[in-house]
Amino acid sequence: MPSKTVGFIGLGIMGLPMAKNLVDAEYSVVGHNRSDEPIEELVEYGGDGGDSPADVAERSDVVLLCLPDSPDVENVILGEGEEGDPVIDGVSEGTTVIDHSTISPTVTEAVAERLADAGATLLDAPISGGEEGAIEGTLSIMVGGDEGALEEQMDVLDVLGETITHCGPSGAGQTTKACNQIVVAAQMVGVSEALVFAHNAGADLEAVVDAISGGAAGCWTLDNRAPNMIQGDFDPGFFAEYQYKDLRIATDAGEAFGSPMPQTALAHELYKTMVQNEMGRDDNSGVMQVLEMMAGDEARVDE
Repeated sequence: MPSKTVGFIGLGIMGLPMAKNLVDAEYSVVGHNRSDEPIEELVEYGGDGGDSPADVAERSDVVLLCLPDSPDVENVILGEGEEGDPVIDGVSEGTTVIDHSTISPTVTEAVAERLADAGATLLDAPISGGEEGAIEGTLSIMVGGDEGALEEQMDVLDVLGETITHCGPSGAGQTTKACNQIVVAAQMVGVSEALVFAHNAGADLEAVVDAISGGAAGCWTLDNRAPNMIQGDFDPGFFAEYQYKDLRIATDAGEAFGSPMPQTALAHELYKTMVQNEMGRDDNSGVMQVLEMMAGDEARVDE
């Protein structure tokens, strides 16, 4: 049985199944969330509840976070916002904080410096793989920060992910995640465009998905989302509003580094349209609905 106690803050669509996997691996897990229901579910599953981020940090050897955006991470770790008793108030010399959120690389670097002053180490470790990957423990984890600290926490990350890659110094994990989201968005938009086109041309959508999945167009979105997309099933594995946020991070970084992002800018606008049309809590594959709105028809298989 592992001797580490793992803190987990942010028990959402990704965080809760990740925390449950750690319980299954026989780690002592202390969880905290802004709302109480996920904490109660974790406690029922065999974990413990923390009263605050600081309480979680005080009781844990390593603290994991999975939060929506940069301000949330600054708030929970540093107390720069409404959150009382932030993580930094509970860390001790040698504590490792692993941030699985997708946030700005520059915010990551600033938070890492503040934690270092308090004797703790930050690893930025954004994740990819959707809700399925979180449940199955097959996430791809992109890690920035001290390689020695990563080695010490590999036992924990091995429970959560199938592919764990050290990408460089602090912030490098977030840069890599931005690259991931650029490609994911390209897939989602491209597959959506193809399916709407196939429908308008009168093709059999199931046959189209089967045919192109086995060729050069084969990709994660075709395998894992297209069958649901043509059924009109956009139950979230990853919220569209989070995809929009991630693309905003990518385009801001592209502006800062002078990197051209014509395709990403288009995807950014399509996901913005989803959010503005109250589709932000749909799955990110729901971007197909924006293409359908433009076409004036839905691309669906016959009942």
